[in-house]
Amino acid sequence: MQCKFELKLITAAAALAFSGSLLAAPFAYSTNEKSGSISVIDTQTDKVVDTFDAGKKPRGAAITKDGKYIFVSDQKQNSLLVIDLQTKKVTDKIKLEESPEGVGISHDGRWISAANEEDNSVAVIDTNTHKVSYIVKMQGKNPEHAEFSPDGKWMYVSAEEAKYVDVVDVAKRTSIKLVEVGERPRGIGFLPDSSRAYVANEAAGTVSVFDTSKHEVIATIPVGQRSNGVQVLPNGKKVYISNGGDGSLSVIDTATNKVTATIPVGKRPWNMSLTPDGKKLYVANGKSNSVTVVDTVNDKALKEIPVGDTPWGVFVH
Repeated sequence: MQCKFELKLITAAAALAFSGSLLAAPFAYSTNEKSGSISVIDTQTDKVVDTFDAGKKPRGAAITKDGKYIFVSDQKQNSLLVIDLQTKKVTDKIKLEESPEGVGISHDGRWISAANEEDNSVAVIDTNTHKVSYIVKMQGKNPEHAEFSPDGKWMYVSAEEAKYVDVVDVAKRTSIKLVEVGERPRGIGFLPDSSRAYVANEAAGTVSVFDTSKHEVIATIPVGQRSNGVQVLPNGKKVYISNGGDGSLSVIDTATNKVTATIPVGKRPWNMSLTPDGKKLYVANGKSNSVTVVDTVNDKALKEIPVGDTPWGVFVH
């Protein structure tokens, strides 16, 4: 009886510690497509501390600024799930168009963007009401990622079935320009001052660099095979590109727009996320069923963490 009582105390203490630690972020959340789950990684210990259900095929996600909710696109249900991060339960299901994938969030935390691939549209959701506020039709086909610029003026949307990026004027709620990039554009990242955007072109193995004052491509950078995810350091000095075909990351120096390092990670690295201080990068490895932790100070992989089946991306808060 004594052992059972002590075990209960230990279990209760661990649960309490985890519940309290949710308030002491950051945590990394891996959306696992085939598992229909989210793995929670404590970024202090780099261990999985929880796993919970997240629909039938979770892909893109965004976490509210207060850390209370995670919005997750569920491709099979054509919905955006709103999950309470304290209870790990779905509290709202927002109906979207067919095959939603990439999810973004505005810098002020007010708006969520959800790219609807088969409908060629992006839904914009109000995080206060958990309702679709408006829908923007794209000029390009098969939108995958829809990312807000930090200043909130623009939304760049990659059209993966072609070689174009839609430029959306957020105030006007319309696509004002279609810009040609490399074949099959995917991930998008902006510099902190919104002056440039970096777009990974999967089929081309390149990154297109945009001057956002003109919405024009000013440079094309060769990277690895099947370039996909994009993450920009908070200080804007480096951009990380995941290369799904190479199992690596390319590190771009934004001062020169040159690749300065290549970091081996897991198989089919996809979408990534940085800790708020920018010192650690978490990379979803879709074919390794793992997340690689990268030290961005020294540009080297630190650890590979097993997660659920076929992780699509990682989201840190």
